[in-house]
Amino acid sequence: MIKLLIAEDQQMLLTTLSSLLDLEADIQVVHQSPDGKDALDFIKNNEKSVDMVITDIEMPYLTGIELAQAIKQKNIKTIILTTFSRAGYLRRALDAGVKGYLLKDSPTDELLSAIHKINTGGRVIATELLQDAWMDQDPLTSNERKALKLAAEGKSTEQIAETLFLTSGTVRNYLSSAANKLDASNRIEAARIAQKKGWL
Repeated sequence: MIKLLIAEDQQMLLTTLSSLLDLEADIQVVHQSPDGKDALDFIKNNEKSVDMVITDIEMPYLTGIELAQAIKQKNIKTIILTTFSRAGYLRRALDAGVKGYLLKDSPTDELLSAIHKINTGGRVIATELLQDAWMDQDPLTSNERKALKLAAEGKSTEQIAETLFLTSGTVRNYLSSAANKLDASNRIEAARIAQKKGWL
Protein backbone atom coordinates (compact mmCIF):
# COMPACT_ATOMS: atom_id res chain seq x y z
CA MET A 1 0.00 0.00 0.00
CA ILE A 2 1.40 3.40 -1.03
CA LYS A 3 0.54 5.96 1.65
CA LEU A 4 0.12 9.41 0.12
CA LEU A 5 -0.02 12.93 1.51
CA ILE A 6 -1.42 15.52 -0.91
CA ALA A 7 -0.63 19.22 -0.46
CA GLU A 8 -2.65 21.64 -2.59
CA ASP A 9 -4.10 25.06 -1.74
CA GLN A 10 -6.99 24.81 -4.21
CA GLN A 11 -9.59 23.00 -2.11
CA MET A 12 -11.62 21.56 -4.98
CA LEU A 13 -8.54 20.12 -6.66
CA LEU A 14 -7.26 18.77 -3.34
CA THR A 15 -10.55 16.97 -2.64
CA THR A 16 -10.96 15.68 -6.21
CA LEU A 17 -7.39 14.41 -6.50
CA SER A 18 -7.58 12.72 -3.10
CA SER A 19 -10.86 10.99 -3.94
CA LEU A 20 -9.54 9.88 -7.33
CA LEU A 21 -6.30 8.39 -5.97
CA ASP A 22 -8.04 6.80 -3.00
CA LEU A 23 -10.03 4.65 -5.44
CA GLU A 24 -6.85 2.79 -6.39
CA ALA A 25 -6.49 -0.57 -4.64
CA ASP A 26 -2.84 -0.01 -3.68
CA ILE A 27 -3.01 3.71 -2.77
CA GLN A 28 -4.22 5.28 0.46
CA VAL A 29 -4.43 9.06 0.93
CA VAL A 30 -3.50 9.50 4.60
CA HIS A 31 -3.68 13.30 4.76
CA GLN A 32 -4.85 16.32 2.76
CA SER A 33 -2.91 19.55 3.37
CA PRO A 34 -4.09 23.01 2.28
CA ASP A 35 -0.52 24.38 2.46
CA GLY A 36 3.10 23.34 2.81
CA LYS A 37 3.37 24.06 6.53
CA ASP A 38 0.42 21.80 7.37
CA ALA A 39 2.02 19.04 5.28
CA LEU A 40 5.38 19.41 7.03
CA ASP A 41 3.75 19.44 10.48
CA PHE A 42 1.85 16.25 9.67
CA ILE A 43 5.00 14.53 8.39
CA LYS A 44 6.98 15.53 11.48
CA ASN A 45 4.32 13.95 13.70
CA ASN A 46 3.49 10.96 11.46
CA GLU A 47 6.66 10.27 9.49
CA LYS A 48 6.11 6.51 9.31
CA SER A 49 2.58 7.05 7.95
CA VAL A 50 3.71 8.73 4.70
CA ASP A 51 5.52 7.06 1.76
CA MET A 52 5.04 9.79 -0.80
CA VAL A 53 4.02 13.45 -1.06
CA ILE A 54 2.24 14.99 -4.04
CA THR A 55 2.49 18.75 -3.80
CA ASP A 56 1.79 21.94 -5.70
CA ILE A 57 4.58 24.54 -5.88
CA GLU A 58 2.99 27.85 -4.96
CA MET A 59 1.17 27.50 -1.62
CA PRO A 60 0.86 29.63 1.52
CA TYR A 61 3.46 29.45 4.32
CA LEU A 62 5.73 26.93 2.61
CA THR A 63 6.10 26.24 -1.13
CA GLY A 64 6.17 22.74 -2.55
CA ILE A 65 9.90 23.09 -3.28
CA GLU A 66 10.58 24.26 0.30
CA LEU A 67 8.54 21.30 1.56
CA ALA A 68 10.54 18.89 -0.60
CA GLN A 69 13.78 20.40 0.71
CA ALA A 70 12.59 20.05 4.31
CA ILE A 71 11.84 16.32 3.92
CA LYS A 72 14.73 15.52 1.56
CA GLN A 73 16.59 13.48 4.19
CA LYS A 74 13.52 11.45 5.16
CA ASN A 75 12.52 8.22 3.45
CA ILE A 76 9.63 9.99 1.67
CA LYS A 77 9.42 10.53 -2.08
CA THR A 78 8.07 13.80 -3.50
CA ILE A 79 6.13 14.51 -6.70
CA ILE A 80 5.51 18.10 -7.80
CA LEU A 81 2.17 18.52 -9.58
CA THR A 82 1.86 22.06 -10.90
CA THR A 83 0.57 24.37 -13.61
CA PHE A 84 4.02 26.00 -13.86
CA SER A 85 6.14 24.69 -16.71
CA ARG A 86 9.04 27.02 -15.85
CA ALA A 87 12.44 25.41 -16.25
CA GLY A 88 13.79 27.22 -13.19
CA TYR A 89 11.20 25.56 -10.97
CA LEU A 90 12.16 22.14 -12.30
CA ARG A 91 15.86 22.67 -11.64
CA ARG A 92 15.19 23.84 -8.08
CA ALA A 93 12.79 20.93 -7.51
CA LEU A 94 15.39 18.39 -8.64
CA ASP A 95 17.99 20.03 -6.39
CA ALA A 96 15.49 19.62 -3.52
CA GLY A 97 15.35 15.87 -4.16
CA VAL A 98 12.01 15.73 -5.98
CA LYS A 99 11.47 12.39 -7.78
CA GLY A 100 8.60 13.47 -10.02
CA TYR A 101 7.59 16.71 -11.77
CA LEU A 102 4.30 16.65 -13.68
CA LEU A 103 1.96 19.29 -15.01
CA LYS A 104 -1.62 19.46 -13.75
CA ASP A 105 -3.01 18.97 -17.23
CA SER A 106 -1.30 15.56 -17.45
CA PRO A 107 -3.71 12.61 -17.89
CA THR A 108 -4.68 10.76 -14.69
CA ASP A 109 -3.11 7.56 -16.03
CA GLU A 110 0.22 9.40 -16.34
CA LEU A 111 0.06 10.46 -12.68
CA LEU A 112 -0.79 6.93 -11.54
CA SER A 113 2.02 5.50 -13.64
CA ALA A 114 4.42 8.06 -12.13
CA ILE A 115 3.35 7.18 -8.57
CA HIS A 116 4.05 3.49 -9.16
CA LYS A 117 7.34 4.08 -10.98
CA ILE A 118 8.63 6.48 -8.30
CA ASN A 119 7.51 4.12 -5.54
CA THR A 120 9.85 1.48 -6.98
CA GLY A 121 12.81 3.87 -7.19
CA GLY A 122 12.26 5.57 -10.54
CA ARG A 123 12.03 9.23 -11.50
CA VAL A 124 9.44 10.87 -13.76
CA ILE A 125 9.78 14.33 -15.32
CA ALA A 126 7.37 15.91 -17.83
CA THR A 127 9.30 15.49 -21.09
CA GLU A 128 8.47 18.97 -22.41
CA LEU A 129 10.39 20.51 -19.50
CA LEU A 130 13.62 18.55 -19.59
CA GLN A 131 15.40 20.32 -22.44
CA ASP A 132 14.49 23.81 -21.24
CA ALA A 133 15.62 23.02 -17.71
CA TRP A 134 19.19 22.29 -18.71
CA MET A 135 19.47 25.05 -21.31
CA ASP A 136 18.36 27.86 -18.99
CA GLN A 137 20.83 28.07 -16.09
CA ASP A 138 19.82 29.89 -12.89
CA PRO A 139 22.61 32.46 -12.24
CA LEU A 140 21.39 33.53 -8.78
CA THR A 141 23.05 32.53 -5.53
CA SER A 142 20.87 31.42 -2.60
CA ASN A 143 21.33 34.78 -0.83
CA GLU A 144 20.56 36.79 -3.97
CA ARG A 145 17.40 34.74 -4.44
CA LYS A 146 16.26 35.31 -0.84
CA ALA A 147 16.89 39.07 -1.05
CA LEU A 148 15.17 39.35 -4.42
CA LYS A 149 12.15 37.38 -3.20
CA LEU A 150 11.69 39.75 -0.26
CA ALA A 151 12.19 42.75 -2.56
CA ALA A 152 9.43 41.38 -4.80
CA GLU A 153 7.15 41.40 -1.73
CA GLY A 154 7.76 45.14 -1.43
CA LYS A 155 10.17 45.06 1.50
CA SER A 156 12.76 47.84 1.84
CA THR A 157 16.50 47.18 1.98
CA GLU A 158 16.41 47.68 5.76
CA GLN A 159 13.49 45.25 6.19
CA ILE A 160 15.24 42.64 4.03
CA ALA A 161 18.43 43.09 6.07
CA GLU A 162 16.49 42.59 9.29
CA THR A 163 14.70 39.50 7.97
CA LEU A 164 17.90 37.85 6.70
CA PHE A 165 20.09 39.02 9.63
CA LEU A 166 22.41 40.89 7.29
CA THR A 167 23.63 44.48 7.01
CA SER A 168 21.86 46.87 4.64
CA GLY A 169 25.07 47.19 2.62
CA THR A 170 25.27 43.42 2.10
CA VAL A 171 21.62 43.32 0.97
CA ARG A 172 22.24 46.17 -1.48
CA ASN A 173 25.18 44.21 -2.88
CA TYR A 174 23.05 41.07 -3.32
CA LEU A 175 20.26 43.00 -5.05
CA SER A 176 22.69 44.87 -7.29
CA SER A 177 24.48 41.64 -8.23
CA ALA A 178 21.16 39.92 -9.02
CA ALA A 179 20.04 42.85 -11.19
CA ASN A 180 23.35 42.81 -13.09
CA LYS A 181 23.15 39.06 -13.72
CA LEU A 182 19.61 39.39 -15.06
CA ASP A 183 20.33 42.56 -17.12
CA ALA A 184 17.68 44.38 -15.10
CA SER A 185 17.66 48.12 -14.41
CA ASN A 186 16.45 47.72 -10.81
CA ARG A 187 15.42 45.19 -8.15
CA ILE A 188 11.75 45.17 -9.20
CA GLU A 189 12.58 44.32 -12.81
CA ALA A 190 15.12 41.74 -11.61
CA ALA A 191 12.47 40.10 -9.40
CA ARG A 192 9.98 40.07 -12.28
CA ILE A 193 12.50 38.38 -14.62
CA ALA A 194 13.48 35.83 -11.97
CA GLN A 195 9.84 35.00 -11.20
CA LYS A 196 9.06 34.55 -14.88
CA LYS A 197 11.99 32.12 -15.18
CA GLY A 198 10.90 30.23 -12.07
CA TRP A 199 14.05 31.15 -10.13
CA LEU A 200 12.27 32.73 -7.16
